Amino acid sequence: MQFDGVLIVAFGGPRGPADIRPFLERVLRGRRVTPERIEEVARHYELFGGVSPITELTLRQARGLEERLAAAGRPLPVYVGMRNWHPLLAETFTEMHAAGLRHVIGFIAAPHHSYSSCQQYRENVAEARRELRTAAGGDIEVTYAGSWFDHPLFVEVNARHVLAARERLPARVAGGARLVFTAHSVPLPMAEASRYREQLRESARLVAERAGMGDWAVVYQSRSGRPEDPWLEPDVCAYLRAERARGLEAAILCPIGFVCDHIEVVYDLDREAAEVGREIGLAMVRADAVNDDPLFLDMMADVVLHTIRRYEDGRPLPIVST
Repeated sequence: MQFDGVLIVAFGGPRGPADIRPFLERVLRGRRVTPERIEEVARHYELFGGVSPITELTLRQARGLEERLAAAGRPLPVYVGMRNWHPLLAETFTEMHAAGLRHVIGFIAAPHHSYSSCQQYRENVAEARRELRTAAGGDIEVTYAGSWFDHPLFVEVNARHVLAARERLPARVAGGARLVFTAHSVPLPMAEASRYREQLRESARLVAERAGMGDWAVVYQSRSGRPEDPWLEPDVCAYLRAERARGLEAAILCPIGFVCDHIEVVYDLDREAAEVGREIGLAMVRADAVNDDPLFLDMMADVVLHTIRRYEDGRPLPIVST
């Protein structure tokens, strides 16, 4: 089997003030979210000029991956398709098809599997393929790369970012700081139908072990559902308040559930959680997400190259999207 390209499937984000509300409409379509909550989230984006870092960071990841594949003797063009904003998946499929691509490797930019972080991406890819077949009479097959939540390089890059963040804490509390991993909360029924929590906790365990930190916890952030609906807890801010009351003096936040420092990281952690830390007198720093760190790009290349080698002698029947 010969692949002729790679598709990074990512969340997407607005690139200016005019994009904010149309973007949020796409993100929240079909969800029971109050207008007040939508406006609250819109204001978060407005604080940053309506620009989410996710698009530029994902494009950098694509460029870094492309360079590494070429250096490994497996040159393939790498494209980016977003679920919620431009370049949208349908646009990217049109571009790939016009360039002659017919079978690509799909790399979903989410480390832990749930419906919203994995299956929904695949459904969006399938819809983009249907649109392509209708509009152009052609198709592009997609073979998905395997899981990488426990990949040694994913673990290593997060551990290095954690240790770099600890250096920014006052020396008197750095040694006793707790490592607090954060990930996007999801509805409890969704979590129970997937291995999201289990994969997240395994990633956290491996990173904490690699960083040499035995005191760690997993918390959640950025929930968007109705207050009466059960979502994964504890919320990061509630957790910090409770643990400070129990005597916690310092914390390192590691956004292990995110691969880019986008708005849900820079607002929910750098502003909201940081304000809670100042209010309760908790020394706190945040580790960078993996972003375009060379180690993460090396990991992406390793995962893609493994997929290429896996299917060199046959068709990838088990994990091809339809």
